[in-house]
Parts: sequence; structure tokens; C-alpha cells
Amino acid sequence: MTLEPFKNEPILFFKDEAERRAMERALAEVKAQLGREYPLLIGDQKLTTGRWLESLDPSDPGRLVGRVAQAGPAEADAALEAAWEAFETWKRWPQEHRSRVLWKAAQIMRRRKFELAAWMVYEVGKNWVEAIADVAEAIDFLDYYGRIALNLKGPEAVPLYPYPGEDNEAFYIPLGAGVSISPWNFPVAIFTGMLAGPIAVGNTIVAKPAEDSSVVAYKVFEILAEAGLPPGVANLLPGIGEEVGAHLVAHPDTRFVTFTGSLEVGLIITETAAKRIPNQRWIKRVVTELGGKDAILVDETADLDLAAQHIVASAYGFSGQKCSAASRLIVVDEVHDLLMEKVTARSEKLVVGPAEENPDLGPVINAEQEAKVLKYIEIGKKEGQLVLGGEKLEGPGFFIAPTVFTGVDPHARVAQEEIFGPVLSTIRVGDFDEGLEVANATRYGLTGGVFSRDRERLERARYEFHVGNLYFNRKITGALVGVQPFGGFNLSGTDSKAGGPDYLHHFVQMKSVTERF
Repeated sequence: MTLEPFKNEPILFFKDEAERRAMERALAEVKAQLGREYPLLIGDQKLTTGRWLESLDPSDPGRLVGRVAQAGPAEADAALEAAWEAFETWKRWPQEHRSRVLWKAAQIMRRRKFELAAWMVYEVGKNWVEAIADVAEAIDFLDYYGRIALNLKGPEAVPLYPYPGEDNEAFYIPLGAGVSISPWNFPVAIFTGMLAGPIAVGNTIVAKPAEDSSVVAYKVFEILAEAGLPPGVANLLPGIGEEVGAHLVAHPDTRFVTFTGSLEVGLIITETAAKRIPNQRWIKRVVTELGGKDAILVDETADLDLAAQHIVASAYGFSGQKCSAASRLIVVDEVHDLLMEKVTARSEKLVVGPAEENPDLGPVINAEQEAKVLKYIEIGKKEGQLVLGGEKLEGPGFFIAPTVFTGVDPHARVAQEEIFGPVLSTIRVGDFDEGLEVANATRYGLTGGVFSRDRERLERARYEFHVGNLYFNRKITGALVGVQPFGGFNLSGTDSKAGGPDYLHHFVQMKSVTERF
């Protein structure tokens, strides 16, 4: 099989009139479809339960995006049963055939790129650029994992040394039926990547999307079906996490769990999955990505204009609702005041508004998240000096102004706890050494960045700044599939390195076979 070299799907910035018109058409078409109902997808069945999850537009919570059938424990049992039934056939498909399904799905997703982006604009409040980048990443996951899976095919994937009198080989086999529990903040990219990796190498999956993004998850499943994915290989099971998610994690038939979300929930999943219960025949494998308290360190040699530009992009992209977002800014005293003038000047120009209008920042996801962010802003007012924002903005949506605190102690709550909103806490340090120490003084270790022109300092940070994804002189968000494998250290998760060559190893096991001559 001959393949062109992998190339990331381009991200659009809507500077071209044709791109803008295409997005406007997609928004109009999707808007006309708002308010519909969507079933569960279990095996070859479309099921409703009499219970519904309502997905609301965070820019206008009075607008219903759609109603999705809500699963419970009985539907979870049925989905796992369907997944195991499909596994018996799917695991025997030649790898090239499985990969072609993913590539076909990627091609369909390219065709429906603007439509999927428009669904995210309405369902999770992403602006146009953030939404189209989300779709591009999902396309990359499908394309890339289909390719990487070929490297795990057959005995040639495991080179062994010869031994006299024996024929020895080793090869990878899939684990079985697993569970994917994904977040709302990348409802196409992360949702797609978390299920595409396992199924690429022959597993089957029960996918539980976040309650706030289950409609666009259904749209992804439409694409998988059109691409020829057999029924039961992936099963769509929206529901309340504490009910259906917890049931799936504890179930004896769950072979593996992959989760992206909060630290607290991730630790509960890890603990639950570690407990063997009756009729469970394996140790469940758990893959987690659990967020961060990410820092950018700026020293006195840095290009401050460049730093300010990328700090603002890192802190406020998608209203800070990214696990990789910059929430701590660590600045050497010598340039602190000048940098903060530049950061504040850029931040106060940001436009906040309804996502369909393509502002710089849309809303936060829901009323609960809005209350959480506003609570941390009140905490920050006691722990630092509020120099920008710090308020809920007018309008029906969950709009919060870009917020900047200075004079924050490294151990303050707003400098240690994940807020997941448009809040940046600034910490002044005496020199680079102190800054690096402060950067590492957190229980997380996902992303980080350094702005400096000092090569010796950059090389030191390369090995001593303890995060899974480190960036020099650029923003700390926007990891690209196949370019920057993504995953963090410490309590940021299991460092799964999504979008990297090792990711699929989480979902296979090696079997060794020896035959005596």
C-alpha cells in the first residue's frame, strides 16, 4: 500500500471571502436544524429511552440545539454487549481494511468541515476559527491513526533475535471492547481521536460524549457510518457521567477506559477501574488526560511584543477552556511592568460575544462553569490585584470578560487550581532560575512555554521544565497531530501522547509464539 506523506489538515482563518461565505451558509443550514431529537446508537439499533438530554447554545441558553436520548445502566450493558459482539469480526479485519474506513471518514469529514464547525459554534460556543481548527484536528486523528496502525501489523512489527532450533514471533493483538469518555471542549477532535485510536487497531468502543456536546457527537457517528464502519464497532451512548459513565467504568466487561476531563473525575475513574470485581478477567487499562495549570515564563531577554501576542492567544483562546491554556504568567521582574502593559493592552481589545458572530471570545460552556469562573475571580481579587476584566458581561449568554491578575503568590489558589476560563494570574520573579522553580511548583505538568533569547536558558528548560508539551517563543496551545504528540506529566494524566506514534500501543497487547523445529 502506497501512501502520500502525512500532512496536517489546513486551519482556516476566514480571511478569504469564499471561506466566510461557506461558513455563513453552514451556520444558516445548521440553524435551521436546531431543536431536533437524536437517538442512542447501539449496534445496528437507533434507540430512545424516554429520557432526554437538552443541549443548549451557551451564547443564548434559551435556544435548544437538540435533544439527545439519555442512556442509563441498561443501555450501557447493551452497548458493551454489542461492542463485544462486533469485536469478534472487527478484530479479524485486515489492518489495511480498518485503516481505509478511517481514511474514508476523514474524507467525508473534509467534505462536511464547515457543517461540523457550525454545530460547534452553536453547541459549545466556539468562534469560527476555533471550530474549524477542531474539525481539522479530528481529520488529522483519523488520517494519522489509520497510518500508524499499519506499523503495528503482523510479526514484522516486532523484530526479534533468532534462536537455534526455534521459530519465534511476536505480534500485537487488540484488547477488546472499551469505553471512551470525552469532554465538551473539543467535541469533534478529542471525541473522534479517543475512539479512532482504539478502533484503528481492532478494538471496539462505547463512546460517551459530554452532556453539553452530544449533538455534534451524533454528527460524527453519521460520518463513521457513511464511511462503512460496521455496526457495534463504535456505539454512541450519551448520558450523565455519574450514572452511565460510572457504570461503564465499573463494568466487568469493560476492557479499557480512555478519559479526558477533570483531575477529580479522572482519579475516581482510575481508582474504580483498578478494583477487580466478580467475573472480571483482566486488569483494566486506563488512559487519562486530566488538565493542567499551565505556565508561560518570560525572561528579560525575550521579545516582549511576540510574548504578549502569544500569551493572549494562549490564555484566551476559546475563553481559556483548554487544558493547555496559559493560566499562569511568570515574568522576570526587570520586564514585568512593560510586558504587563503590552498584555493588558492586547487583552482589553478582545471582543467577547455570541459565537456565531465570530468574536475573539465566545461564552463559557454553561451556567455551572460560569459560576465556577466567577467564584475564582472573587478569590483572585483577594489573592492579587485585578488589572483587567473580572466580571460577567451583558447578554443572555455565559460571557465573562478576559481577566488579568498581577501580584499573585505562586501558592495562591488562582495560581494552583484549574479554573478553565479566561483568567490569567501573573507572578513576578527575580530571575529565570526562580521562574523555572515556580513553573514546576504545581501538581500538574501538561503544557508550558518559555520566551527568551538566551539559548543556554532554553536548553536548560528543555530538560528541567517538567511538562509533557513545552513550547519556546510561541503559544502553548494548538498541538498538531503527528507534529507535537500531546499528553502531560504528574497529575495531568498518563502522558498518553495523543497524535503521536506511541498512542496506539495503549490499545494493543503483544503476544509471543514459539515453535520448536
